[in-house]
Amino acid sequence: MARRRQIFFSLVVCAFAAACGGSDGPTDPIVDDGDGNTGGSARTIKANPSFAQDVQEILSRNGCTASGCHGGSAGGLTLGGSAAANHGALVGVTGSADEVYVIANDANNSYLVKKLEGRGSGSRMPLGGSALDNIDLTNIKNWINTGAANN
Repeated sequence: MARRRQIFFSLVVCAFAAACGGSDGPTDPIVDDGDGNTGGSARTIKANPSFAQDVQEILSRNGCTASGCHGGSAGGLTLGGSAAANHGALVGVTGSADEVYVIANDANNSYLVKKLEGRGSGSRMPLGGSALDNIDLTNIKNWINTGAANN
């Protein structure tokens, strides 16, 4: 019986270690051929990113849409729904800090970018996580600066 317990405990420890072994960090390569197909090349900066394919993926990958964050309405912002719902919650919407989350064609003054860069009030987002890398941050800025389309 003690031997079974020891084997079971070892398996549980190995399972936890395996779960922690990977990384979904912002520098992990994600392949996108520009047509939304993922495959074998690294993420790239896009001149005209899509909200549904690019920005939503960045928000999801970095945990922003998780139930413990904005998927659970943290800070009064809810991002746990569809890409269309999340777009509607961001663009032209004034948040609890009395700033507009996303001002189309103005990334520098959009509250989303300020929070991602750690500018202005409060903590840098994602809270408790790594800062977005240059690829993710530039793609979000490019999406905003090209009109913040719901595409």
